Amino acid sequence: MNALDVRGLHKSYGEFKALDGVSFSVRDGEIYGLIGPNGAGKTTALRIISTLLTIDSGEIDVYGVSVKDEADEVRKVISYLPEDAGAYKDLTGRKYLTFMANFFADGDAAKEMVDRGIGIADLGERIDSKVSTYSKGMMRRLLIARAIMPQPKLAILDEVTSGLDVVNAFEIRGIIKEIAGHGVSVLLSSHNMFEVEFLCDRVGMMNKGVLIQEGTPEQLKSKFNAKSLEEVFVRAVAE
Repeated sequence: MNALDVRGLHKSYGEFKALDGVSFSVRDGEIYGLIGPNGAGKTTALRIISTLLTIDSGEIDVYGVSVKDEADEVRKVISYLPEDAGAYKDLTGRKYLTFMANFFADGDAAKEMVDRGIGIADLGERIDSKVSTYSKGMMRRLLIARAIMPQPKLAILDEVTSGLDVVNAFEIRGIIKEIAGHGVSVLLSSHNMFEVEFLCDRVGMMNKGVLIQEGTPEQLKSKFNAKSLEEVFVRAVAE
């Protein structure tokens, strides 16, 4: 069973078609990347899959469960981390994870979830510092920990390394690789072509609300006789 099946997805805002018949799937255990220029529809697609926006038409199933008809059940197996996510700055990292864990569990189960989150964040002694003192990289580590500690079957990550320096972005990519290696399926969007080429098993390229290309990074580079995914992207969008 696929982690995600998107079929004929449409979403409009007035006369503007944000998504125009988008279809793709994410296989169980893979990292799938959605890429495209600003306004291509990536974030809209992620928000619909995450049950935050309604579907105009089309179908989405997460591990066989319909987003349209059983949104509450879908929410039990997904986790969504938007690009502009934040944390409560007056709490320490540990207290923030504890606060969030209590939405999912209580007692020993909640404590186990927090311990898992602390391990994912890997902030050392700074886990007991206030979030207001965190760098952007530390904040991203904490937020990824929050997203992954409930052990979702599908993690949906929007521009997860946006604005990070080289070292922090490298470390975040390592965390994503690790969680995928532990059986979490990942759907991510990114403007960083190097990141997508490094992380993703398959890639879907979007432009103007339409999925224009799909395949492994190697397949796409071969198809366009290109040396990099960045070159593929530029050529595909120009067609």
